[in-house]
Amino acid sequence: MSYSNKMELKFLSKSQNESFARTVVAAFAAQLDPTIEEIADIKTAVSEAVTNCIIHGYENKIDYIILKAEIEGNKLIVEVIDNGVGIEDIEKAMEPLYTTKPDEDRSGMGFTVMQTFMDELEVESEKGKGTRVKMVKYINTNK
Repeated sequence: MSYSNKMELKFLSKSQNESFARTVVAAFAAQLDPTIEEIADIKTAVSEAVTNCIIHGYENKIDYIILKAEIEGNKLIVEVIDNGVGIEDIEKAMEPLYTTKPDEDRSGMGFTVMQTFMDELEVESEKGKGTRVKMVKYINTNK
């Protein structure tokens, strides 16, 4: 039987909570004995997803972000969910350098970073209802 575990956390969409969210997921992932590089990848991707909720999903208004993490065997599944404004065109939003906030020094690389550092990325969104970002990282596959 393979190892499994789950956690769920709900926190306010404040920038101060971004580092907390990535640290929680990194600590949860530690059960899989990841490399330092794998931990850094996970923390970076979670940071981007949470920041997207704060900046784009809630447009800097305060609401809740839900963070879920699950372990299935050697697979870490992370979901970051907001009930914000939603994404009108997910495909366009995932293009490198595309940003809806060019005046705010946003690079438009959030989804690209998530895709680069995680093994799988899935984005679901509905305009006016919110967004769910699901990321998967396979741990210890090359040890």
